[in-house]
Amino acid sequence: MIEGLPALYIFMLSAFTGYEVISRVPVILHTPLMSGSNFVHGIVLVGAMIVMGGAEGTLQLTIGFIAVAMAAGNAVGGYVATVRMLEMFQTKPKKEEGASS
Repeated sequence: MIEGLPALYIFMLSAFTGYEVISRVPVILHTPLMSGSNFVHGIVLVGAMIVMGGAEGTLQLTIGFIAVAMAAGNAVGGYVATVRMLEMFQTKPKKEEGASS
């Protein structure tokens, strides 16, 4: 496992790269792009569970549990947002006026 300064360097580089990539996405593509990338949330959740499985000590288990909970919330929230977005594109049935039952 990478420790110390190289780990901090990789974290900072990935955070900067992620910010730059997301900030350059046009507004019109942002929601479909985020909805289409829900699989990434699942990968993050699996990764958090694997890391938590190798935790040693109470502090590491606590941080791992928080990571798993946040990743699960992120995955669920992504799917909820996708369902709400898809509901906007469904046509509603029209009521027929003047028809007697």
